[in-house]
Amino acid sequence: MTPVLRPARETDRDLVLPWRNHPSVRAVSLTTHEIRPAEHAAWWAARGGDVLIYEEDGVPAGVVIFNGSTWSFYLDVEGLGPRLLPAWMRLEKEAVEYAFGTLGLETLGGETLADNKQVLALHRRFGFRETRRYERLVDGVPKTVVWTERSK
Repeated sequence: MTPVLRPARETDRDLVLPWRNHPSVRAVSLTTHEIRPAEHAAWWAARGGDVLIYEEDGVPAGVVIFNGSTWSFYLDVEGLGPRLLPAWMRLEKEAVEYAFGTLGLETLGGETLADNKQVLALHRRFGFRETRRYERLVDGVPKTVVWTERSK
């Protein structure tokens, strides 16, 4: 099994929308409403070049988004099923290597909701450390956000 990150293609646009709209993904995202196709298309047109597709055995299974030295990701929760946890770990490993190798970043950071303890634990496992917490409105509701980062 060779996990791969590759640049997103236009044909990936509609494939990833159901992944992003999965209830368990929305519940831990900084935007929790169901994203409509037109909203997704506009976002994709503006950010598509920053999107990478994570593949398992050649099958698209997740998304990694780099915005400068900040990153985020989500997976195809439904499609991965019981393979979700191993995929999380492989995606994080691949994304960190991509950030510090291909992109040449010196530091990599991101926002995670404080309630998302599984992803915070995953980040710690890969050498990320919490540097601050702050409140942010998530669809009008104040939530605690944890900023984690690691250096090359």
